[in-house]
Amino acid sequence: MTDGSDDLWVFGYGSLMWRPGFPFVERRHAQLYGYRRALCVLSYVHRGTPENPGLVLGLDRGGRCHGVAFRVAKDEVQATVHYLREREQVTSVYLERHLPLRLDDGRAITALGYVADRKHGQYAGNLEFEEVLALVRQGRGISGANPDYVRSTHEHLLGMGVVDPLMQRIVEALDQDA
Repeated sequence: MTDGSDDLWVFGYGSLMWRPGFPFVERRHAQLYGYRRALCVLSYVHRGTPENPGLVLGLDRGGRCHGVAFRVAKDEVQATVHYLREREQVTSVYLERHLPLRLDDGRAITALGYVADRKHGQYAGNLEFEEVLALVRQGRGISGANPDYVRSTHEHLLGMGVVDPLMQRIVEALDQDA
């Protein structure tokens, strides 16, 4: 979880990239190998409800994921982990893991991250594009509208120089709705 110090690294690949919600002392572009960013989790709280679920990102097996690594000072570690567990584990759809990352400056670190639990009832797996789009369009939860979540993630990725073809396609379809 650390870089040899008592600090904690946290990996964000969705809303944590643009709304971490915890103090940090360093922020770096990072890559994770062996997992990919996927809209594979039905959202029953943050971006949807059980009756009208939204669809949010999870780390799913295979590929590579660009994201953001945040270094949290040792005196903030306990509070940060508590915050992340409350935020990410509200329905226990994610598995907390220590993930090996490569930072944009070449450092190899281990970071706390959240991986989609394929055995959980909210794991949606690989859906057809029209199913993904329908879930994103309908999702509204305590953290806001699902289309806003997808747009914000897409915009942040573009700002990092990362093109995610699925996110691009969804945003283009959402823009046609407007």
